[in-house]
Amino acid sequence: MLSNSAIQLDTSQAESYAKFLQTAPEIARKEMKIGLTEALLLLEREVKDGTPTGVGGGGGLRGSITHNLRGSTATNLRGKVFSPLAHAMPVEFGTKPHWAPIDPIQDWVEHKLGVSPDESRAVAFMVARKIARDGTEGAHMFENALSDNAQQIMAMLSGGIDRLFEQLGAGK
Repeated sequence: MLSNSAIQLDTSQAESYAKFLQTAPEIARKEMKIGLTEALLLLEREVKDGTPTGVGGGGGLRGSITHNLRGSTATNLRGKVFSPLAHAMPVEFGTKPHWAPIDPIQDWVEHKLGVSPDESRAVAFMVARKIARDGTEGAHMFENALSDNAQQIMAMLSGGIDRLFEQLGAGK
C-alpha cells in the first residue's frame, strides 16, 4: 500500500443501516459494493491521470495502477487503489539523495528531453548528479487523487446507503 490515507464513512443513519445489515445483508452488500466500486474506479482514473509518464508514455507505472475490492459482507468490504511496481512509492513520496543508474536516465533524456544520443550520456550524468545531491520530489498522485475527490467519494459511498434505504422502503 502506498499511503495510509483512508476515507471513513460516517452516516447519521447508522442505526437504520445496522438493522438493514441484519434483515437484508445481500442487498446491503450489493449496494455498498456498487458505491465502493464506483469510488475505486474514480480514484484509479485520477491517480493514473496524476502519475508522471516515463519514456514509454502511458505504460509502465501509470499502466500498473489498478484497484482491488475484497470482502464478502457489507461490513467487511475493503478496497484499495495501488501499483504493484516497486518504484511506485519513490514516485509517490520522492527520494532522498542517491546515485541513480545512468542508463535509464540516458534513455529518459533522449526521449523526454529530445537530447541527441551523442550528448545524452553527459546530460544523464548531470541529472544523476542532481538526484545524488537533492533526491527527487514526489508526485503525490495517490494522495492528491484522494484529497481532491474526497467529497465525490463520500457521495458515492453514501449513495449505496441511500439506495439500500430506498429498496427497503425506509426513506431518509
